[in-house]
Amino acid sequence: MIKHFIKNIRTRRIVKDYALIILGDFILAYAVVAFFQPQNMVTGGVSGLAIIIAYYSGQMWHEIPVWASNLAFNIPLFIIGGFVLKGESIIKSAFAAIFLSAAFFFVEFLPLPPNDIILATIFGGVASGVGVGLVLRAMATTGGTVLAGSILQQSLFKHISVARIVFAIDAVIILVGLVVFGPVATMYAIAAIYVATKVMEAVMEGMHFAKAAFIVSEKTETIAQHVIDNLDRGATELKGRGMYTKQDKNVLICVVNTKESVKLKELVSEIDVSAFVIVADVREVLGEGFKPHL
Repeated sequence: MIKHFIKNIRTRRIVKDYALIILGDFILAYAVVAFFQPQNMVTGGVSGLAIIIAYYSGQMWHEIPVWASNLAFNIPLFIIGGFVLKGESIIKSAFAAIFLSAAFFFVEFLPLPPNDIILATIFGGVASGVGVGLVLRAMATTGGTVLAGSILQQSLFKHISVARIVFAIDAVIILVGLVVFGPVATMYAIAAIYVATKVMEAVMEGMHFAKAAFIVSEKTETIAQHVIDNLDRGATELKGRGMYTKQDKNVLICVVNTKESVKLKELVSEIDVSAFVIVADVREVLGEGFKPHL
């Protein structure tokens, strides 16, 4: 019975992960093809390199589409990565990279937004941030410079973090974009990277915002009971010690949604006006009364 339950959980998690990868790939592909490529915005990564290749090949002979360049770069990377890197993530990442090439191909047939570089910067940054964030939430990557950085870190530069290697590779690609397309497109591309990074962090950390209240009071029992009765929320009491007074203190922890935080502060002030209250932002809460684990 327990094995069957665990198997069902794993199956649902796998299905969820691959669904996130597919959705994230389509959103990312649309951001690149519909927003970044028409404006010659090179935001790093293999997709940025593919935009440069598409531009030059179109000038000289016949444009090589982004999907073809993405596939051509990622296939050898994953062949090498299969020997260097281990684990389930490499399988998910291979699927994500191959499916991203398919997504690049299909989104070319979708309607394009208005040709405006400011809109491309904002909405392209948001879309690419959402796309990459969804793929990363599935514990995968879209290959490209992240995979290249992982391979280089494992094989040659073990004393350097993957993040720094990826940053260096992306910086070189952006500099090539600067030479090819000029400073204006590059500056908008950097702005799009900033937007994408912020959105990606929000997607990865969760969009289910809440507030965590830390309440230091002599009346934690009364406050906790009122929280349970009036807010229908739980509370946890911890034992603490004031380092100035050297006295033991009770610390109550309670997580509520944003609307309930106002009522919680009013409730605490009515019971103990001298209570010390800290309210902090919580990006994601898993469990009863909030977001389920699966």
